[in-house]
Amino acid sequence: MVSLLLCLLTAAYTSYPAKALAGATVVPEGNRNASQPRIPFSSARRTAANQSSYDAKFDRVVAVLRRDGSLIRSIKRVAAIYDIDPVHMIGAIIGEHTYNYDSLDSAQSYYVKALAYAGISLDFAYGGENVEDFVQRDAFDTCRAQGRDSNRLWTCYERVWERSFRNRHVDGVRYANKNFNETFFQPLFAGQSFGLGQLSPLTVLKMNDRVKRTSGLPTLTARDANEVYRATMDPTISLHYMAAVLRDSIDAYRRVAGVDISNNPGLTATLYNLGDPWGRATRYREARAAGRVTWPQENYYGWLVNSRLSTLRSLL
Repeated sequence: MVSLLLCLLTAAYTSYPAKALAGATVVPEGNRNASQPRIPFSSARRTAANQSSYDAKFDRVVAVLRRDGSLIRSIKRVAAIYDIDPVHMIGAIIGEHTYNYDSLDSAQSYYVKALAYAGISLDFAYGGENVEDFVQRDAFDTCRAQGRDSNRLWTCYERVWERSFRNRHVDGVRYANKNFNETFFQPLFAGQSFGLGQLSPLTVLKMNDRVKRTSGLPTLTARDANEVYRATMDPTISLHYMAAVLRDSIDAYRRVAGVDISNNPGLTATLYNLGDPWGRATRYREARAAGRVTWPQENYYGWLVNSRLSTLRSLL
């Protein structure tokens, strides 16, 4: 079971670029699991507390998207820029708001919220020290030696934090037993992810270079927390970051494991939910080489996307 969870992913799509990625084996469409994998207790508790059900939340999210033709057109436009089927973006939105969040607002309301965040003084810091200053410590030198790509850099920072600082005494300081994102990127203590795509500020910083290369949007820095939050909240920007996350997952599995998951929205939704696609692609490749698995598998979140794919496609 552990090996399966390490390489979670899967889904299906029919109309968009049907070409396989060069040199990659196409992962079959649909779910590998006959029944939905276990839903985490935290999601079940949150849903019960709001006197709702997953089916009701799914239906509500679908209804909001169906009414918002402008948003659907924006999703299609951004998906084309990143060369992905737009159903991957629909799947990520629906999965997030069915399991990890309790409502979906209109795109306009997220734009208004982004403006509200712009008026608040924000700082990505721990103990009064900005994260950009914190990662200048010698422990992070190996990260900078790998190059300046934002995804590799911030992923490396995250791993060094886990290995060398989390819940440890270092140079007379006791550091929190929290992950990197929780420690530095929640100045409002309002949750770990935000907006239409439920992105975290750390994810936005990781994807900044890819978004800049693909869409020409500005460079972001952790020293300007307000701009990072704007990219997280404002749909005109955050859709690009959602697409970048999904494109990154497809590229990770092609380059590392030699498989093409671009025809399987349940797999990209699973990775959107879990994160760390490059590490997961590596573990999947190793598990497959050892004969423990054949294909990447979806989690509960991706399973929903694959099982409701006809409904998701009807939105497009």
